[in-house]
Amino acid sequence: MTTPQHDNYINGQWVAGDKYSPNVNPSNTADVLGLYTQASAEQLDQAVQAARAAFPAWSVSGIQARADALDKIGNEILARREELGTLLAREEGKTRPEGIGEAA
Repeated sequence: MTTPQHDNYINGQWVAGDKYSPNVNPSNTADVLGLYTQASAEQLDQAVQAARAAFPAWSVSGIQARADALDKIGNEILARREELGTLLAREEGKTRPEGIGEAA
């Protein structure tokens, strides 16, 4: 099984950084969960600029639209709590029930 590689999401695009760092299970250091890109200073600036550009529309979107967005995110987390909880357990060296409880 290949180790998943994760990039940064900047201004609507997945962007690879300068290098990747492993995320290792602290209770089993042979278990590498994934490789996570490390953004360059320029990419960090691009991400901040994109967030600032998106903020005006978000800030006037109204409470219902924001609540709906958060509900959608929450529902997706709950639908995937087993998967996310298992990943959290590996990432943090917890038991699986603890990871699932944290995800839920």
